[in-house]
Amino acid sequence: MNVVIKVNDEIKEKMIEYYKDKRRDKKIPYVVFQAQEEDTVITMYESGKVMFQGTSADVDAAMWGVSLEKSKEKSEEKKPSIYYHCSSVGSDEVGTGDYFGPIVVTAAYVTKEDIPFLESLGVTDSKKLNDEKIKKIAPDIAKKIKYRSIILTNQEYNEKYNQNTNMNKIKAIMHNKVLYQLVTEENPKYDYIIVDEFAREARYYDYIKESTNIQRNITFMTKAEDKNLAVASASIISRYLFLKEFNKICDELSLPLVKGAGKEVDSIGEELVEKYGEEKLKEVAKLNFKNTERILHTMIY
Repeated sequence: MNVVIKVNDEIKEKMIEYYKDKRRDKKIPYVVFQAQEEDTVITMYESGKVMFQGTSADVDAAMWGVSLEKSKEKSEEKKPSIYYHCSSVGSDEVGTGDYFGPIVVTAAYVTKEDIPFLESLGVTDSKKLNDEKIKKIAPDIAKKIKYRSIILTNQEYNEKYNQNTNMNKIKAIMHNKVLYQLVTEENPKYDYIIVDEFAREARYYDYIKESTNIQRNITFMTKAEDKNLAVASASIISRYLFLKEFNKICDELSLPLVKGAGKEVDSIGEELVEKYGEEKLKEVAKLNFKNTERILHTMIY
């Protein structure tokens, strides 16, 4: 996955400082620096554009809280029928690119017999469906198929996130937990277990090596929600639960929180701090996002 963002001089300087110990040695014309963060390669150009390349590119780019522009892949992979017309367990997550709102991970089990029903609902990647469509079809999906979900509040996220536990490790632990629960408790008859790839297979298993129970025999693939209905169903259920929790937080704060991590988020964040104080951010926001620095007008580390 490639994601290109445009940064101003202030963000540019912060990125230069942040990635100074992660830079690659090679020099490239018109490039300020090239660095590597876990599975993502970051290239900053003199023009102010920054390219993130890798399975976690969208997550790493979103942390800087600027408008994202996903570059088009040179060729779109066709939906492999082997992973579509099958019985499968799939997992997907929502909320990792949102400053406000929890992270939700769901594992879903879809049989071959479920496919016509899901197709009749218009099941596809949740990012391609608007919120109203999600709210309409998610309950029907949840009644039809077996699934397990985990909701991680931002307060819990902030407690877990540190130098040794990044976003991808948190996601891997959550994916492993719901997959293991579903497979162990429901004993589904599946052809594949599929995870939308956010980290290489070896890295994924390294992230969860300390877990007591580990689900193995996983097929990792990019854009899995477009290729497999179990992953697509998981993404829709995750999005539905995210929306419910997000709206609940809005009601509790009496504030119209904004999804994503852009400039509008900063504005509502400043209003939140003014109304409830800085401590409230620890409960409802992901503090490692750059929005926090802009909202508080100071460095948090």
